[in-house]
Amino acid sequence: MPGRLEPAHYEPPRVPPEVRRHSAVPDTLGVGRPGKVGLLELGFERRGGRTELVRHYQKSPLQIMRPLYFDPHRPDLPVTFLMSTGGGVIQADRLRLDLDFGPGTAAHVTTQAATKIYRMEYDYAVQQTFLSAGAEAYVEYLPDPVIPYVDSRFYQRTVITADPSATVLASETVLAGRLARGERHAYAVFASDFEVRRPGGDLVALDTVRLEPGGAGVSGPAVLGGHAVMACFFVLTPLAPAREVADLLHAALADSGLLYGVSVLPRECGAWVRILGERSEPVTRALAGVWNSVRLRLTGAPAPALRKT
Repeated sequence: MPGRLEPAHYEPPRVPPEVRRHSAVPDTLGVGRPGKVGLLELGFERRGGRTELVRHYQKSPLQIMRPLYFDPHRPDLPVTFLMSTGGGVIQADRLRLDLDFGPGTAAHVTTQAATKIYRMEYDYAVQQTFLSAGAEAYVEYLPDPVIPYVDSRFYQRTVITADPSATVLASETVLAGRLARGERHAYAVFASDFEVRRPGGDLVALDTVRLEPGGAGVSGPAVLGGHAVMACFFVLTPLAPAREVADLLHAALADSGLLYGVSVLPRECGAWVRILGERSEPVTRALAGVWNSVRLRLTGAPAPALRKT
């Protein structure tokens, strides 16, 4: 088992070639220097009728405030906001999050704000998230969008490892850039791998995104088709039949005015949807509607209002 600050811990086993080709030695702080390797490890367990944070390690720039219990319909469920002291991701950053939810836990994890990926002249940046959900756990991992700025190079890897009896709701959203400033697909490359696995490592589903405006392009079929916002929402659950979950996703988005596609996940373990839009606000509203609909069906409780500043 490598130590926390050894490259084998914070470097992904494989970086997509579209990103790896930008590898270089920065003329500022290089990979592994203080402040460049951000680590966050959170462990949740069921204690006294509610879920509590029992293990916590953080290394700047990643950090959290204490979990909050403000959901009136689920007072047992903590809401945790992920934060960054740096305000964004810069070249040669290597970020790793390990989120562990024990048996019977229920929790919501999100970000305080969008993840901003800044301009890069050398190398690239990586963020890996490893989320594990134990038996009969209920986990919501719904971060705000990723915004890749002009000339940025970023690889995002999310690995969900869930017990067959666990439920995990997870989303991922990427914008074409700073849309309010007219910036659109000016980044060098954005790559994402979203993996769903079972304990022991068995792969259930894999979704890959490769956006390289100066390479293969991002405007054709099977990419963004000329749109500026792309989001996906995964529902991994045994609490309802997969096809019923897929129908629920369809119904939640039917009047959104957005393009979307819904599929049942392999092995009938749930369903997922991909959404395309031109502006972030309608996509954000649509995702909130999906979250609320799924949560009501699976738990009987509506989604709470989250205030972020």
